[in-house]
Amino acid sequence: MKVGILFSSGKDSCLALEFAKKEYEVVCLMNMKSKNQESYMFHTVNSDISKLQSKALEIPLLIGKTNGEKEEELKDLEKLIKKAKEKYKIEGVVSGALYSSYQKERVENICNKLNLISINPLWHFGEEKELNEVIKRDYEAIIVSVSAEGLNKEFLGKKIDQNIVNKFKKLKINICGEGGEYETLVLDCPMFFYKINILSFEIIMEANDCGKLFIKNATLVKKKNLNR
Repeated sequence: MKVGILFSSGKDSCLALEFAKKEYEVVCLMNMKSKNQESYMFHTVNSDISKLQSKALEIPLLIGKTNGEKEEELKDLEKLIKKAKEKYKIEGVVSGALYSSYQKERVENICNKLNLISINPLWHFGEEKELNEVIKRDYEAIIVSVSAEGLNKEFLGKKIDQNIVNKFKKLKINICGEGGEYETLVLDCPMFFYKINILSFEIIMEANDCGKLFIKNATLVKKKNLNR
């Protein structure tokens, strides 16, 4: 069965992609670019890097645009999924939701409308279990946004590893960041044929230690010793 991946550029959608590839033919990535930095549905920080990730994965990418208005943004997502169905003949849509019924149910409603199957490989997978998979599979998933008490500038740019997970636990936050506590960007993982190399970036801090790391320039570096 041909499927498309709702691809946010972060660890959850990358892991969902890796799991989906074991059972389905992944024919495209779908990324929504939202003008609203506080979108209820979509990650917004460094969404343009999805273009490099698409090349690194060697999977084509479709990009949708939205103003990010609550509920209205779902109409834009539906347009993107419909385009993927028409162009790549997808029969299902994969998303990386773990516990967010808000996201899962809305994607399911769109899929039902378009006669597609909604697939959620990580649903109730377990927060710590998911992070353990990210670490075990050696994802280079860095933190690019923080917006929870206790998370501050020192976390930005840090790779998700056991040390970071232990800090999350002490802060008693959602350790997967599904509630928007933090966002990640995957620079490398076993599926990538190229690694993303950051050439320049900018960190912007806001009130209450909230902040974002914006990548200004990045490139792809060919990985060695790949079995293709």
